[in-house]
Amino acid sequence: MHPSPEDFRITGLATDPHGARLALSEIASQEMELLASLPLPVKRDSDQRAVAAAVHSRARSARRAFMEQHGAWLYDELTDRRTVSLRLADLVQRAALQVPHLFATPEQWAEESGRTQVEREGWEIEQGIFAWGLLRVPECGIHLVEAMLRPLQRSLDLVDSFRSRGYAEAGPVCIERKGDAAHLTVCNDRHLNSEDNELAEAMEICIDLALLDDQVRVGVVRGGVMSHPKYRGTRVFCAGINLKHLSGGRISFVDFLLGRELGYVNKVRRGLSGVACARRLGPTSIEKPWIAAVDTFAIGGGFQLLLVFDHVIASRGTYFVLPAAKEGIIPGLANLRLASRAGNRVARDMILRGRTLQADEADAAAFVDRVVEQPEMEGAIEEAKALMRRQAIPPNRRMMHVAEEPLDHFRAYMAEFALEQVERIYAPDVLARLGAHYA
Repeated sequence: MHPSPEDFRITGLATDPHGARLALSEIASQEMELLASLPLPVKRDSDQRAVAAAVHSRARSARRAFMEQHGAWLYDELTDRRTVSLRLADLVQRAALQVPHLFATPEQWAEESGRTQVEREGWEIEQGIFAWGLLRVPECGIHLVEAMLRPLQRSLDLVDSFRSRGYAEAGPVCIERKGDAAHLTVCNDRHLNSEDNELAEAMEICIDLALLDDQVRVGVVRGGVMSHPKYRGTRVFCAGINLKHLSGGRISFVDFLLGRELGYVNKVRRGLSGVACARRLGPTSIEKPWIAAVDTFAIGGGFQLLLVFDHVIASRGTYFVLPAAKEGIIPGLANLRLASRAGNRVARDMILRGRTLQADEADAAAFVDRVVEQPEMEGAIEEAKALMRRQAIPPNRRMMHVAEEPLDHFRAYMAEFALEQVERIYAPDVLARLGAHYA
């Protein structure tokens, strides 16, 4: 006979990290033992689901208490007192060795990785608790944010070739230098440029290359021409998150849902950190202005991107929508950024009620700088490049970002976002929707 949910109660953890690890180990061992006796989540009856939820709640409360009390200690241990910069995925791997019961076992994670979202136990929630525990501490969180703004190793491996050739490809994204501008073209045309793990990494590599190349003064992002039957021969900007991949368990919480925001999107916003730059007297960083050329639609994550670009051009007939609330998840950093651009009413209309905006509507002027007919897009891009290449643009955009979205404000938002988003992708309503429509 299985225990009842009332049998699982959290007790206080030790105040020292080593004692807390032992207490967490005991609680986690009970969690693992109980879960091993249950069927897969999708096959559990209501009583079994209640027991699993209770034991998870107890263990996750203990993990959250551990990170709340000892997150700063753990981060210092993992980064040699913040002298080493590590990406979030690397921190997860190291923390799993330092405090094994913060996460699933390697065997459990291997099983989880081969399952659909509906079939999973939800061990990514532990990763969300871990990220929250690091980001909530100002000195640790800012150090992590800045670590995620460093170039990827693959970008550093490609940069010399890009500097000499002026062209590179990274999966579904290609980058070409035209004069002093880097043109990034997104061609994930099988999925209408919807975003997934591969596309996020490819975007980050190409953005790194644009920022690292001294010959580039401005970046341009545009969707490529599609081969999809409905849009064949038409350019498309972005269809948002790939929900089929999310349903199939192929969207990573650490590498995509958090890594996208802390990685390439934030690099467009803030540039690269930890890179020598002779033109700066202060902390080393490289940032450049960015132009978005938007065709047909910018849905979900595609629309979120527009909120970090300096100049947005849209072809007439283009529309924008944030369907995340309908899908049951959080629309990235739109909740942080949209209201400051468009006001609270428009932000609530789009985020909470799913309002669709056409590019030429008055409210869209908050994030669209120019609307043109399709044949005029190329000329409008060239005019925008001329505006954005002025020498005073980078320092002025930097100071605007300091005023609009201070780094510590961003850090604090990301801490809460880590918890909210990871809980949503395993929420019953989201799983039911994914299982019904995207299996």
